[in-house]
Amino acid sequence: MNKPKMATEKGVPSNSRVLMLLGQLERMNGEAMVRDVETARQITAKIFHLIQTQEKSGKEVMSKGSSGMEVILASLENTRDVQTTLNILYILSELLTVGRGRRVGVFVSKGGTGILFQILITAIKELPPSEELMLQLHSLLAKVGPKDRKFGVKARLSGALNVTVNLIKQNLQNTKLLLPCLQVLRVYSTNSVNAISLGKNGVVELMFKIVAPYSKKNTSLLKVALDALGALLKSKTNARRAVDGGHVPVLLALYQDWHRNDTRHRHMLIRKGLLVCLRNITNIKLGRKAFLDADGMRILYNSSTECLPVRTLDPLVNTSSLIMRKCFPKNRLPLPTIKSAFQYQLPHVPAVGPVAQLYSQPPGGRKNHQLCDRPLKKVDDVVDESDDNEETDADTENDTEDDEKDQRTANDDIETDLNKLHPRKNPGRPFEELRVYERFFLELSEDFQGYNFESSKSASTTSSSFSSSSASTRSTRPIIVPTAQALSPKLAPKSGSQADCNSTKGQHTLPSPSVPTPTPPASLTPLELDTIHLTKDQDKKEEPRIPSPDTCTTFSSLARPPSQGQMIEQDLAHVLECVSLEEEGALNTGEGGGRGVKQEGSPVNATRHIQSPLLLGGIATRRVGGGGSNWGSDCGSEGAEDEGGEGAVLEVPDTALLLPLHDPDLYVEMVKGTHSVPQYAEVAYPDYFGHVAPTFREPLQERVYGVQRSKIFQDTERLIHPNDIVDKVVYDLDIPSCPVIEDDGESLKFNSQFESGNLRKAVQIRKYEYDLVLNSDINSNHYHQWFYFEVSGMRVGTTYRFNIINSEKSNSQFNYGMQVLMYSVQEAISGRPRWVRTGTDICYYKNHFARSSIAAGGQKGKSYYTMTFSTSFSHKDDVCYFAYHYPYTYSTLKMHLSKLEALRTPEIYLRQDVLCKTLGGNSCPLLTITAMPESNSNDHICQFRNRPLIFLSARVHPGETNASWVMKGTLEFLMSTSPLAASLREAYIFKIIPMLNPDGVVNGNHRCSLSGEDLNRQWQNPNPELHPTIYHTKSLLQYLAHIQRAPLVFCDYHGHSRKKNVFMYGCSVKETVWQSNISATSSDLQEDLGYRALPKILSQIAPAFSMASCSFVVERSKESTARVVVWREIGVQCSYTMESTLCGCDQGKYKGLQIGTRELEEMGAQFCVALLRLKRLTGLRNHQHLLDLESDIIGTQAKVVSSSPTTYVMEEDEPPFLEPIDYSAESNDEDAEPENEHAAEVQGNPDHLDQLSDSETNHRD
Repeated sequence: MNKPKMATEKGVPSNSRVLMLLGQLERMNGEAMVRDVETARQITAKIFHLIQTQEKSGKEVMSKGSSGMEVILASLENTRDVQTTLNILYILSELLTVGRGRRVGVFVSKGGTGILFQILITAIKELPPSEELMLQLHSLLAKVGPKDRKFGVKARLSGALNVTVNLIKQNLQNTKLLLPCLQVLRVYSTNSVNAISLGKNGVVELMFKIVAPYSKKNTSLLKVALDALGALLKSKTNARRAVDGGHVPVLLALYQDWHRNDTRHRHMLIRKGLLVCLRNITNIKLGRKAFLDADGMRILYNSSTECLPVRTLDPLVNTSSLIMRKCFPKNRLPLPTIKSAFQYQLPHVPAVGPVAQLYSQPPGGRKNHQLCDRPLKKVDDVVDESDDNEETDADTENDTEDDEKDQRTANDDIETDLNKLHPRKNPGRPFEELRVYERFFLELSEDFQGYNFESSKSASTTSSSFSSSSASTRSTRPIIVPTAQALSPKLAPKSGSQADCNSTKGQHTLPSPSVPTPTPPASLTPLELDTIHLTKDQDKKEEPRIPSPDTCTTFSSLARPPSQGQMIEQDLAHVLECVSLEEEGALNTGEGGGRGVKQEGSPVNATRHIQSPLLLGGIATRRVGGGGSNWGSDCGSEGAEDEGGEGAVLEVPDTALLLPLHDPDLYVEMVKGTHSVPQYAEVAYPDYFGHVAPTFREPLQERVYGVQRSKIFQDTERLIHPNDIVDKVVYDLDIPSCPVIEDDGESLKFNSQFESGNLRKAVQIRKYEYDLVLNSDINSNHYHQWFYFEVSGMRVGTTYRFNIINSEKSNSQFNYGMQVLMYSVQEAISGRPRWVRTGTDICYYKNHFARSSIAAGGQKGKSYYTMTFSTSFSHKDDVCYFAYHYPYTYSTLKMHLSKLEALRTPEIYLRQDVLCKTLGGNSCPLLTITAMPESNSNDHICQFRNRPLIFLSARVHPGETNASWVMKGTLEFLMSTSPLAASLREAYIFKIIPMLNPDGVVNGNHRCSLSGEDLNRQWQNPNPELHPTIYHTKSLLQYLAHIQRAPLVFCDYHGHSRKKNVFMYGCSVKETVWQSNISATSSDLQEDLGYRALPKILSQIAPAFSMASCSFVVERSKESTARVVVWREIGVQCSYTMESTLCGCDQGKYKGLQIGTRELEEMGAQFCVALLRLKRLTGLRNHQHLLDLESDIIGTQAKVVSSSPTTYVMEEDEPPFLEPIDYSAESNDEDAEPENEHAAEVQGNPDHLDQLSDSETNHRD
């Protein structure tokens, strides 16, 4: 070995004593060290003394520039004298004890670990080996081992593993030597290969000889032994060895013993060590079985319950709960099949993919869309018996298994093919095929020669072909219209003669109106309306009162042959008048229908009168009078008496005065023209009454300390105290003839059989606790997230717990302040028709229901997740609705579009077309909005035709209802009379598809259409039969590309369930290349930076918008989405997805608040204003704003994309979960200076800004 030359650091005195001694030691290295043993002993002893007594001596040895460590290690390697070796080990031990982090690093980097192992192997050959030498070597190895990444490999290759193990075997009673040996063994065992090797050598059994029952002696030794055993048991081989050796009951007995005796909690680490051993053993199936057989659930449950009051014992409680969750026997979901309760037969099945797999499974597990009652075979929900480690090793209570995993795997998704990154205008279809789409662009050829620009509004009305005209082909079925009396069909008491469900609940087995049926019970029975209409009888003595959205086909075309129903219709001519709105100036001919009295504290100034009872569908429906708590009283008479229309009149709020775009009667008409697979015949109250956004703030909910584990303990009690569990099914869509199971009135009643409803099954677990199972998307076996259901029969003031038990995502914003939404019918009738955030003790965690590998994409051992919340009810006899987010149904859209048409002024060009029919037979509306030309002169017509196009779409994912509310804000702004809106219409032609997936919305799907596929993954190659809305939307864009009129901006509105704020995803070659490691030339990175302008403007004017969350990276997994395909194939540079949070905001004006419909609609309006500002910016000759955008991007490039959380930190009992953030989502330019041009534009147009901030963005309110 080359002798290191002693160097001294600048500033260290050269006459320093320790450095002089090190110099002497350096000169002795080699043969002199062996010859002059005594001198070597003296020098090393003096050095040790100096370092031990003088702190500065140690600093001098370890200072930068000093070669002291090399000299010491060289001496250690060369000496053959035991005492000199010991002296040097003492020196090293002293040096590495102080400031050990950096010093140990230096020691390792100089090869110190290998020298220690070398000495260990040499020393053990001497018989007997020096105990002191073994003690010092192992003590030093225990210090350096955790800092040396290759420690385990070095130990194995040098043969040190066996040396340490043999020392332990020989010194089981010698605690002084045993402790450092166990400390080193603990480090050895962290290497998985070493752990298996040690297990083969009997070290697992050896450890069980050392761990012992409660004792006050040798607790340090026991703690280290348990740590080593825990590390060994991470190996599945060793875990099996422990199970086979019968050690699971031993560990549980030891834990109980320490739990009972450690009353002062001084040995929590030993108790934790025992639990870690159990946790690692139960990572395998055999371990879980042994744990259950040893009554481990009860032992840990009882001990944890006793630990709960002591906050310092939380680590024990958390680890116990993790073990119990893992060992809770895996159950199937309580369903006959995981496929949807509703099945729709596709015209043809795709050749590959999940839908093909679904159809290839054996028959019997699938219902056709007639909802037959045949028994279903359990062919598709198999519990996987796997030995997979289902839990992460972190002792956390929250599951942190992100969809995006970590930064490394996320970066693998970035597109690296430069050919794919460069947009190419490739329309893909010959123009002859696309020419048919010319009819959707009449505005590009309209000459207005026959148009009188001085005429009234009626002359400006462009004919609309969008309607629910398809209703004329529907089979006649009653529609149940909610009234305040008709609180729930399920609330009606059952009599002996009406044991079947048909008379009280007729969704799927509704009798024909011409067939006499028994009269339903009088109390609280729904008002049923045939598909006749609310617009008057067929002989058209009066004009329809409700404006039809279709000038060609009105609802009066829903004719029936003369029958009893027609006679009923004539009888009802005057009664139906009472169901119409009492608007100001409107003639009201309803009998007994005077103005209602405003209720105290109610914001609604008028009431609507619902005359009852009504004879509809041949069924005499007896009504009850009044509102409030006396709904249950029976003050009606027999049906024959009621025909005169003299029943009670009920006052309900006229929400139309607060909601200009809402009309309950029109809504019912729209429902009649809506096609659903289950053939829904009922209207949900919230959709009928409407929603008025509350004026109060709804903050993100603070998480209660320990809420998750308390819920897990309650779940564990199901296994420990099975006699306390009711386990009664109270609602089941898999029994289509009678989904509501009647009982003695002790249970809540559920319903989801209305448009957009989703609840498949409700099981009463305890008196006030219910497990709820969501329905999967039609033609799929997963996508459980959206829910919307009705609850009735509740007790006032009682807290109920609801558990949605088949959620699939690994985390949720329900863990970060989001609450569910509730709508109270009693509140609505009192003048407060609104959805409000509700729920306490909300959390989201992995449960014991197993997902089959079929539903988990082939992955085994996956579990479902529970979203649990508790709530109480304020009103007796109420009917409440719960939803994942603010519902917005397809019928609501049709109603809004019909009402929007009424807002048209002569200056507005509005056209509604039907783009296509969906698989389910619903119409997909296409809107064109712009400003009428000033005149029919050539110049004005030319300007009209040449306006740039803006293409907007929304609601491709049905569960993202917030996208529809944003779209509503956009549409209302575009149709408003404000100067900003007028300027915007004059600047652009808007082509808008407000709902790309009507079928999914109608049927309560979360993500798919009736084809069982995510439509936003079909844009590359849409099928005209299976994906008609995507196929025809893409064709529209391809047509525009062919005629050189590609949109200036394309934006698809979405909702995001795992992030806060509103933000955008766009497409950029440059930013994608920067995020990946691919090499690219400067020519490859040539790119106009205009794609950043719109989001940048939005970040300045929209309070909910966050530029920091935006991303412009193109990922492989998103290459078939609308955003990427429109960018790549149509050549639209400004192609975006705009994501709105389902939860709330963590920045800006709305920081700390949950988002509501007012904020969402405001966002839609602000998007319009941003487009207007974009128009002005692009018209400026000074391109300073583009330079600012360049600096933004450079700032983004310079900063590493972090996975830091964007939400507040949780309580310490549940460590913060780093919210899953797309690796590309951090643009890091929120602190950038405002753009100069934008700022100038703001200053130059203060009037516009004022209008925006007040009247214009909130004109809806």
